Amino acid sequence: MAMKKSHATIEVFSLSFLDIIACAFGAVVILILLAKQTDEGNADQLTLIEQRLHAQHQAKTQYEALSATLQQQMEQLKTRQAQLARQKAHTKTMASILHEQQDRTGKLTQISKQLTDDIQSQQTAATQQGQHQQRDPAVGGIPVDSHYVIFILDTSGSMKRIWPKVIDTMNEVLNNHPTVRGFQVMSDNGEYLLKATKGQWRRDSTQQRHLIINAMKNWHAASSSSPIEGISEALQRYKRYRSQLALYVLGDDYSGSSYDSALAQINQLNQAQPGKIARIHAIAFNSGRSTERFTTLMVAIAQHNNGSFITVSP
Repeated sequence: MAMKKSHATIEVFSLSFLDIIACAFGAVVILILLAKQTDEGNADQLTLIEQRLHAQHQAKTQYEALSATLQQQMEQLKTRQAQLARQKAHTKTMASILHEQQDRTGKLTQISKQLTDDIQSQQTAATQQGQHQQRDPAVGGIPVDSHYVIFILDTSGSMKRIWPKVIDTMNEVLNNHPTVRGFQVMSDNGEYLLKATKGQWRRDSTQQRHLIINAMKNWHAASSSSPIEGISEALQRYKRYRSQLALYVLGDDYSGSSYDSALAQINQLNQAQPGKIARIHAIAFNSGRSTERFTTLMVAIAQHNNGSFITVSP
């Protein structure tokens, strides 16, 4: 009996130990499996987070680049708008200037037409006056009864370009005067061709004419294209030769500012009792730069001082 109890106790003990060992082993296996799954899950989550962070960084970078591009385009737009504003302002200014120029051109056209009409009226009046007035014998419409002749020449550049024609005209005038006892030449500013003969006369002869012509070729007198000074000098310097004196004003332009004051000055200086100190004639040249101003002035002066006005073409 004793032997049987001992055998039964050994079998019971053996079964319990194996169960414990098996359970423990199973638990270890389960723990290992659970730990492995947890590590794999954390690794996936970290990978996903890194991907999202990377995507976010890329999005931020793209956003900053787009913002910079947009800002640059905005600055360019502002610059362009400013340029357009300046162009509009410039266009408006130019349109205003153009309008003013058109108005000025219209006014100048009216003034030019008025001057032309006045000149034509004066020339017509001069012609009518000449037809009804008893005049001395004349050549080419210019009285040649004077014994002393003074030439007052515009020595400007435009006249110098036709200087041979001016000299030829002077010779024709002297040739047409039947008795010339003396002549003189001065510039429109009152400067004498031969300064040593101031207040004197050059005797009309072939030799004296050659001398004058040669001197004129190298004459560089200043000119203001205004004969008032020359006429005034001639009338004051040679007034004792009244009624025997003729002035010939040769020019192509008048630069003075007033016709009325110039005419009044000449009329006053040319007064004599009785009559006038000198006849004042005018010869206008078409130099290519001629204006109607010389004609306007000299037609009036000739009318008021027993003179004539003629035009010479090149």
